[in-house]
Amino acid sequence: MDVLSRPLIDRTLPLLAEGYAWLPNRMRDTPGPVVRTRILGRPALALRGPEAVRFFYDEGNVHRHRAIPEPVLATLFGHGAVHTLDGAAHRARKSLFLPLLEPGRIAGLVEHTTAAWDDAVPEWSRRGSVVLFDEASRVLCAGVHRWAGIPLDDSDSNSDSDSGSDAGATARDMIAMVDGFATAGPRHLRARRARARQEERLGRLVRDVRTGTVTAPADSVLELVCRHRDAGGEPLDEKTAAVELLNVVRPTTAVAWFVAFTAHALHTWPEHRAPLAEGDPPFTAAFAHEVRRFYPFVPFLGGLAARDLYWRGEWIPAGGLVVLDVYGQNHDESLWGDPYAFRPRRFLERPVQRDELIPQGGGDPATGHRCPGEGVTVGVLEALAVRLARMEYTVPEQNLAIPLHRVPTRPQSGVLLSGVRPPAVSP
Repeated sequence: MDVLSRPLIDRTLPLLAEGYAWLPNRMRDTPGPVVRTRILGRPALALRGPEAVRFFYDEGNVHRHRAIPEPVLATLFGHGAVHTLDGAAHRARKSLFLPLLEPGRIAGLVEHTTAAWDDAVPEWSRRGSVVLFDEASRVLCAGVHRWAGIPLDDSDSNSDSDSGSDAGATARDMIAMVDGFATAGPRHLRARRARARQEERLGRLVRDVRTGTVTAPADSVLELVCRHRDAGGEPLDEKTAAVELLNVVRPTTAVAWFVAFTAHALHTWPEHRAPLAEGDPPFTAAFAHEVRRFYPFVPFLGGLAARDLYWRGEWIPAGGLVVLDVYGQNHDESLWGDPYAFRPRRFLERPVQRDELIPQGGGDPATGHRCPGEGVTVGVLEALAVRLARMEYTVPEQNLAIPLHRVPTRPQSGVLLSGVRPPAVSP
């Protein structure tokens, strides 16, 4: 039977049941780093490895336009977002985000975020215990809003929860958008409601800036979005502007996942606490990279074949799905040697190439679809990981399991800390 006539069984249900393990399990059953299957009724080609990353991010091979399912757009990215564009339209929209990659900009965000953290820790110490994931999301939400020049007023939010102040309600909406994109049921409905609320809030803000009712801080993210023009020279409509503002504040708030994973790592492998607390830049960067490599966040990425494609002798028709196995590549023994060992110093032993470590996608962030906020994630995580390592606390008995069938996953308890005390010496 030739390759064109092989029957493909739809594997959507096993995907939903197995989560992060689904593609790695399929890869183990095949002789090479490629799997032909069917997802959501479409023929699909799943691949991994640095060469596969370059193949996937070549716009002559794979398009992202129309590749993202509506449930994901309606929760995680937003309709009309930069993630949905290709070619000149994508490059023009991506230019809106490129200034955010500048070191000075990232340093400013880190400064705002660490200030919010330092303000919060004394309040944590007055409580018997805190759930780190929840507290980190509030800190990150407050910090990124201040940095972006976006006013934050929780009294405007009709969140599903009535508790909390400061950035609490807005942070819960940001987290809900991420938490509900890959599932059905209540989590997904919460994510849709959260996105609708936040798009309305930020669309109203964009309108107020453009009419002069509100003044955006000079050269802020808010001002950049309000005055951005797409490839055709037209400004973003209010809804799309709100979507792109959310694509700055939502993923920054989502660094809460990595903060919780950091606490999990320090509890499981306490030998890393002392070197991290010293704040040595190379080790701090290595630790942040290992957290992003080791712990599950993005399971895979998908696009549509721009034409009939062949990869390692396997065929995918034009319009078929091409799937990049992100979690599997970050745990590929041929790349990492001991992929299921948490070992930050691996990043000090050899230079890791751009398309080997892909927790937030691969390729060139300036021209391709690699997340432009990756530098933001790394910078913020480094700063908060050092603060966490220096902070005094105890980890009471709790469920710290990280279920791989849940996407996105996290420690089930959210990492409960008790007896929190600020560090004796300020970071």
